[in-house]
Amino acid sequence: MSVEELLPLISEGLTKPITKKQILSPNIELGHLKRIDKVFNKGIHYYLDPKSPDVSKDASIFFRKTKFDVDLSLGARKIVNHFEEFKISLSAIAELSDIKFDRILPVFTLNSNPKNVATEIRKLVNPEFKIKDKDFLTELIKKLAEKNILVFEFVETWNKKERANIDGFFLKPNVIVLKRQQISFKREIFTLAHELGHYILNEEEIDQIDYQDFVNQKLSRIETWCNDFAFHFLSGEFEEIIETIDNSTAQNDYNIDLIQSISEKTHLSRIAIFTKLLLINKISPANYNKVKAGFEEDFRIKNEELKKKRELDKQNGINPGGSTPIPIKSPLLVSTIQTAFYEGVISEYEFCKKLNIKPDKIDNFLYESSN
Repeated sequence: MSVEELLPLISEGLTKPITKKQILSPNIELGHLKRIDKVFNKGIHYYLDPKSPDVSKDASIFFRKTKFDVDLSLGARKIVNHFEEFKISLSAIAELSDIKFDRILPVFTLNSNPKNVATEIRKLVNPEFKIKDKDFLTELIKKLAEKNILVFEFVETWNKKERANIDGFFLKPNVIVLKRQQISFKREIFTLAHELGHYILNEEEIDQIDYQDFVNQKLSRIETWCNDFAFHFLSGEFEEIIETIDNSTAQNDYNIDLIQSISEKTHLSRIAIFTKLLLINKISPANYNKVKAGFEEDFRIKNEELKKKRELDKQNGINPGGSTPIPIKSPLLVSTIQTAFYEGVISEYEFCKKLNIKPDKIDNFLYESSN
């Protein structure tokens, strides 16, 4: 982030904006430091440390790459930095605990056929079929943990001010981070498969998954490869059915029932399947847009109904219930923290902090491999 980008953020709400000279001077006002820290969340002590910050490539993906496929929001940058720091901390804990995260899955290149690679990787990590999308996602995260791949979720609450405009990212050597998609686990599953593609290529990226980009074919070669890999990985034996399906037209109701059935059996969303049909000329652009618009309208109506129900419940004094979703914990994370605790590397406080649990829940995680 440049100084010019930072100044409007730290000057928000001030009659007199903070100037470049004020934050680059040898002596910065404490009030200005506090505003700066609201952006970076490092703690005031960080800015008072006389040592220069670590700007090595190991410290951040932002030092390893300068260009990303999405214009990252401040919220997205904060999320990436958080998990980058967590990754470094966990690596140090693992090393002190004599835990190795050696790579098990092979590395492929862009010259490798994504369909063939997906077929090979499916045999190694694809879990048993689960009807519910969340259950399948949980099992896939467990399978990846067996291959020393750490998968994390981050959750954004509805009232969060600085939202992350990303769906997921891959950090070398073995970390995948996903945005929790509570209303569309199929989207999150596709993102995980996509980021697994980045892991397979050993190519870091921060992604915003947009099916319209698939249609417009505005993606880089790497992103196209990862999308193809993700589709092949999830479609499995149903890919042949998708590729040989009759053209989707109004006359056959766009094969909507068949697409729904395939979606349920593959954990691919219906729009993902229709996008594939568009790319292989099994549905016209006009019909694709009609189907897509229909899905979007159904989604809008569903959200409106949910919103009205919440407002009505509130007026009637009914507690809406529900709580912030709890991120799925990778068994690899849990086992690493368990071992570190048993070896005396971390304290009980650090154990709870790393797993984001309350102290009274510690016994649930000391003797279990997952949540």
